[in-house]
Amino acid sequence: MELHELVLEMKQLERRLTLYEEKYGILSQDFHDALVAGKLSRYDDFDETRTDFSRWKGIYETWQRRKAAYSEQIQQSDPADALRVQPAY
Repeated sequence: MELHELVLEMKQLERRLTLYEEKYGILSQDFHDALVAGKLSRYDDFDETRTDFSRWKGIYETWQRRKAAYSEQIQQSDPADALRVQPAY
């Protein structure tokens, strides 16, 4: 995946993450850390939260993978070459 594609996908994922962050009142990283540590098990009996948490976790982990790929690619290239500048004619 090219840098600009990673950026576009990360921004789409961030918009989806924002919906969960606003709904539940915590940032995605904090949610993910708590979920992985088993601190949210008291919500397992609620269908809506279980479904939301599963989706939120998947979106966040996808975002993390895209961010890691972006970081790796940007470090291996010159950011000036990666810019998608189009001349205004």
